[in-house]
Amino acid sequence: MDFPLSRIAAPFRMQPGLQRLVPDARQLTPLAAGSALWLEKRRVLESGASRLAVPGFDPQPAIDAILAQAKAEGIAAHEPLELAFEEDFAVLDGASSTLPWLCVCVPSHWAPEEKLGQPFAAVHAPVADNQAILAASRQLVQLVTGGERFERFVWTVTPSGRYDQHPGRHARTPWPDAADPQAFARQCFLRAERQTFLPLPGRSQAVFTIRVMLQPLAEAVATPDDARRLHAALASMSDAVLAYKNLAAARAPLLAWLAARGA
Repeated sequence: MDFPLSRIAAPFRMQPGLQRLVPDARQLTPLAAGSALWLEKRRVLESGASRLAVPGFDPQPAIDAILAQAKAEGIAAHEPLELAFEEDFAVLDGASSTLPWLCVCVPSHWAPEEKLGQPFAAVHAPVADNQAILAASRQLVQLVTGGERFERFVWTVTPSGRYDQHPGRHARTPWPDAADPQAFARQCFLRAERQTFLPLPGRSQAVFTIRVMLQPLAEAVATPDDARRLHAALASMSDAVLAYKNLAAARAPLLAWLAARGA
């Protein structure tokens, strides 16, 4: 997983967390044929549920920009995008602040069809403790569609090892029924997303890329420092964030396991 736990901040706060990308930073990841992610994305592609567009929107400039970026990064890629890259994609329009096109196979407990054509603020309305994001929504849209490249990371702990967590396709996986914190943690995963913004040349638009990464929690927490950092972040989450991330029932056993691992 390309997500060092040093990126986890404590105390935990819901915030944009945007960083400018350096000129040679990569934004795309080749998808290994036959991998677990490839198999899940193929199922969604074959079902016809992977792409959505508002009426009249032409996604070809966005597709061309993605393939041009892949070529610049030395990736030999072609359509369908779903099976070429680990990333999912969406177009963010700077003029309307909406998402007119989505190419999403593995959402994290959200339904792409409910976000299509919605304003940026409405897309983030369900997010807990979202005041900072909503207050800056217009400025954020203008920033990421203004011609520069940005990235951000989000993370959570989940009991599911499945990439596709569309709420209409899959019920939530229940937390382990284990009284022992170590046994509980062994059945959990760290789920992280790297999200980037790729400007579309000559347009006030950007391609929003979403790369979902999964790793067994016991492997992801590799050092005592990792354990202490994750412990501090979980311990500082508000009740609203815990509910939003479905972590309320899991926090106590996770904190107990992390405290022992960080000692």
